[in-house]
Amino acid sequence: MGQVRLGKTGITVEKNAFGALPIQRITQKEAVRLLRKAYDHGVRFFDTARWYTDSEVKVGEAFDGMREKVYIATKTGATTAEGFWKDLETSLHNLRTEYIDIYQFHNPAFCPKPGDGTGLYEAMLEAKAQGKVRHIGITNHRLAVAKEAIASGLYETLQFPFSYLASEADLDIVERCKKADMGFICMKALAGGLITNSAAAYAYLDQFDNVLPIWGVQRETELDEFLSYIDAPPALTEELKAIIAKDREELSGEFCRGCGYCMPCPAGIEINNCARMSLMIRRAPSASQLTPEMQEKMHRIKDCMRCGRCSARCPYGLNTPELLEKNYRDYREILAGKDIKAAKEMTRLGSTY
Repeated sequence: MGQVRLGKTGITVEKNAFGALPIQRITQKEAVRLLRKAYDHGVRFFDTARWYTDSEVKVGEAFDGMREKVYIATKTGATTAEGFWKDLETSLHNLRTEYIDIYQFHNPAFCPKPGDGTGLYEAMLEAKAQGKVRHIGITNHRLAVAKEAIASGLYETLQFPFSYLASEADLDIVERCKKADMGFICMKALAGGLITNSAAAYAYLDQFDNVLPIWGVQRETELDEFLSYIDAPPALTEELKAIIAKDREELSGEFCRGCGYCMPCPAGIEINNCARMSLMIRRAPSASQLTPEMQEKMHRIKDCMRCGRCSARCPYGLNTPELLEKNYRDYREILAGKDIKAAKEMTRLGSTY
């Protein structure tokens, strides 16, 4: 896939980065092993966040004593300057480092700027002046905030969802970043698990010379799959184009990306999983989707109060209560045996891939 330069940061790495959100779900020993294996095979960019529980701690152990050989990006979800400094010092401690290559505001509902009253951007500038932050970035799921961040000239990188399910508006964000010489870090390149052909996802992104995809890795098999593309990147063949076209047709319209910004739910509904179950159960079937625990989570949808909080928080503007109801109906039909094919496939797989 070659290399990519993250805009004016000057950071140039293999176009294959490690998303460290999923490693919070595995042991420290296994996470460190995967991180080091990724490094040994050419990966140099690693993205984590304060919100990812112990992910930073695992990244810190993996690269202790070799800090200068990798680029580490992390994020703060702080809403005040005080919270910013607390997060920054915690991240530096967890990562066993004196500096962070790219420090990102984590999906703020607005674009932090000097003089906005929060003190966030001023704190970021001071951290950079102290040498604790080398480059300033922002992550977001909202088009309006992303556009404002690009236009502001205040940020060196933008992390934004991008995949072959992208809309014209998403493509415009990529182009705007390129024109502004702003690094584009691509999250959700597999659309939160809805894209099941990694070769197609990889080949599609390879068309964009300014896009750095970060692949969320939890299992060695997943890592091996992405590492194999470094030496033998898949070409965008007619076969892969057909897969992309089929997925676009099937996934056109409104669907939940599973980002989780709608949470928590006052009724205790696990919205980020339940609102996408109908698609997941057919596109990436696993036995875990039919367990008693998952059934209980889906049954909680009937307690939805339609308070509208989830819809108000959704960066994609989805009618979440309606989407939950649709997924609940579909799930009940599968449990009742009306969709035998899907149920049999999940039983056959017997996995949680």
